[in-house]
This record gives sequence, C-alpha cells and structure tokens, in this order.
Amino acid sequence: MPRVLLLFPRLNNFVFFGVYEPLVLEILSAIAKEESCEVELIDLREHPLPFFDEIASNRWMPSRNPEAIRWQQTIGRFDGFIFVVAEYNHSITSALKNALDQSYKEWNRKPFTAIGYGGVGAARAIEHLRQIAIELQMVSTHASVNIGGGDYMAVHPMFGKKPIEDIEANLLPATKTALDDLAWWARATMAARAAEAA
Repeated sequence: MPRVLLLFPRLNNFVFFGVYEPLVLEILSAIAKEESCEVELIDLREHPLPFFDEIASNRWMPSRNPEAIRWQQTIGRFDGFIFVVAEYNHSITSALKNALDQSYKEWNRKPFTAIGYGGVGAARAIEHLRQIAIELQMVSTHASVNIGGGDYMAVHPMFGKKPIEDIEANLLPATKTALDDLAWWARATMAARAAEAA
C-alpha cells in the first residue's frame, strides 16, 4: 500500500489553506481509501528547518543539520507526495522551496501532485514546482487541483466567507483525477525501486 504525504506550509499565524483543510482532507481520505493509499498530513511547522546552508545537497554528502536529517528521514518513509501550493510572485513559497532543497535522495523516483490556491489556482506556481521536481528526479502527475478565481474568493475568510462545502463539487473531479494518477505512479515507482534494489 503506497504511503502518501500531504505536505503544506503554514504561513505565519494565518493560513488560507486552513479554510480548505477539513474538506480537502475528507476528500483525500475517501479517495485514498478507494485507491488503497495511506495518507499522512505534515505541517512544515513541525519541522523547524533552517534556511538551506549545507555545503551541498545530500545527493553529494551527508547533511550536518539535525533538523535537515530528521526531515530527510521523514521524506524517505513516503512513496508519493501531495503538495499544497500557495502562489506568491508566480512561484511557490520560500517555505516549500526550502523543504524541497533540504532533501534530495529521498524525493528521487517518487510521484507528486499538487493542490494550489490563489488568483489563478496557483497554476504558475505548480508549473514552477514541476520544474524544481524534475531536478529532484520526481514524477509529476498530469492533473492537479487548482482552487482559483471565484472559488478562492467565495470561501476566503476576508471576502465571501461562504462555507467550504459550497465549492466541494468543483473540487471533486480534479481531486479524484489527481489522486488516481498519484496512486498509479506511486505503485509503478514502488515496483521499479524494489526491482532495482533486488
């Protein structure tokens, strides 16, 4: 059974994803059960990573920082990843980029998908994430979940203030497709890694 990590960075004390979190977790749990995947959520605040200051990535030499090592061990336990992506200046947040940089080998040959939110559903940030992930030797799903425009503003706690259930129907098809893809790639890459290690 593939183990999938849902990773999201909380930004200071206000996290817009917190509005979506209960619904997204409910949807993911239902789909993960259907796909026979185990999903675990990790908040980056649980891993107080320093800004990357190693001599090189752990592809070339072991990391020295204990938090970086603990992070690498955490990432190594999973077979696939779901990144929650907020778009800032057409890219991912610095917290997510730093988390990606703190590990290398543990990301290799594993799939990911993304749930993005923002004015254009974080589409530009997710595309940038895909470019970063290629360098980490990851596999991107074709599908992603983009919470943008009207949906984003409708449930935003400072604007529309509607209940998250109001946009559930809009999220379900893309979420199911993204999770189906992720589960398929997780099983395929798990088998390939196992065969290579044998």
